[in-house]
Amino acid sequence: MQATAYTYDSETRSGSVLLDDGTPMPFDAAAFDAGGLLLLRPGQRVRIVLTGEGDDRRIVLITLQTL
Repeated sequence: MQATAYTYDSETRSGSVLLDDGTPMPFDAAAFDAGGLLLLRPGQRVRIVLTGEGDDRRIVLITLQTL
C-alpha cells in the first residue's frame, strides 16, 4: 500500500502518514527501523505494510516508494 509521509520525529523515529484517502495513520520506531530508513521528510511517497483489522490496524513496515 502507498501513502504520503505526514509527520516524522527523528528523536523517537516515529510519525504518521496520510493514506491515499486522507486518513492519518501513525507509525512507531519499530516500523521505521524495519524499513532501514535513516530519515523521512513530509511529502515523500512511501510504501507501507499493515497488519491487523479495524481499530487494531497498524503499520509494521515503512519504506520509500521507488519505481
